[in-house]
Amino acid sequence: MDIAKTFKPKTILLWQKVAEHPEAQRILKLFPSAQTHVIEHQRKPPSPEISSSQALLAGKRTLMIGQATSFVGRFDGKLGSNIHCCPYYKLVPISNGCPYYCTYCYLAFVYRKYAPFIKININYDTMFRQIQKALAPSRGKISFNIGEMLDSLALDHITNLTKMLVPFFSGFPNAYLMLLTKSNNIDNLLAIEPNEHTIVSWSLNAQEIVEQYELGTANLSERIKAAKLCQDKGWRIRFRIDPGILYQNWQAGYADLIQKTLTDTRPENITLGMLRLLPGHFRLATEAYGNRARKLFGHNFVKGASDSKLRYPQAERIKFYTFLIDTIRNYDKNVSISVCRETREIWNIFKDRCESKKCNCVVW
Repeated sequence: MDIAKTFKPKTILLWQKVAEHPEAQRILKLFPSAQTHVIEHQRKPPSPEISSSQALLAGKRTLMIGQATSFVGRFDGKLGSNIHCCPYYKLVPISNGCPYYCTYCYLAFVYRKYAPFIKININYDTMFRQIQKALAPSRGKISFNIGEMLDSLALDHITNLTKMLVPFFSGFPNAYLMLLTKSNNIDNLLAIEPNEHTIVSWSLNAQEIVEQYELGTANLSERIKAAKLCQDKGWRIRFRIDPGILYQNWQAGYADLIQKTLTDTRPENITLGMLRLLPGHFRLATEAYGNRARKLFGHNFVKGASDSKLRYPQAERIKFYTFLIDTIRNYDKNVSISVCRETREIWNIFKDRCESKKCNCVVW
């Protein structure tokens, strides 16, 4: 079940400079039972009395309302000498975390020094100006990915961001909004008119993986149903099967995923990826999630990629991608397939089966 729909923060940190802002007051009224603390600084270092893992879990029930100086950041696609990725813009109106408990989430490690909490940046006028500024010098198609640093839809019933962003992007001939989610929180999308400038993508995984490592998210069937409803409404949809995780009888689980997905929907792209982790994430995740994390990390991960992340050995990644591509082609001969943040060696092996410029986060 998607717990984001019933998200209720235990604590709200209200930055004093936005305390009287109408949007801050609107959000506060949604959670009358939360303990609200007005704070002077938006960065809240971890308390020395609790561990990083305890702060991570507490942060899932802590909401900060504040502002951001930068909503838009350009990712140039460069992750070192041997990792391929496409350039795009990151769009970050919500930062630091989400209500879900995904064992492998790298953001938990990235934000550990700032005390994990879910931060809503409500100075949306700044966000819209920065999007326009990024668009000004370019005539080509520009992708703005709102799913890199947050789940795009998990808290959409609280922020109503899609109701603001979707019509905004439709006003520019070369601007495209990329949504990525593990949620089935699509009520706002079904209530507004779709247009070609917004693309909705679901992160999918085998149901066994959802149950073990993606706690709190919508289950596989719920995500597929949400995607079908959105496609029937007229939204452009994509899927990202990532991170692929090996387990006993993984072929059966991923074959079931693809069969269920492509029986009900016709996505324009499917991007494939496998588990990749920063070395320091092992300890944090194990302290926070115990045996779930120990089981996840019980593989022979290898170094060598220029993004400094650990991966399954190349032979296992080749086997995984080959199986998924073959299975996808049994159901859909035309959908574009790509691989996510993989090495040049992997791309060279699959160069005739995958399209390097047709990936989840970019428009073509």
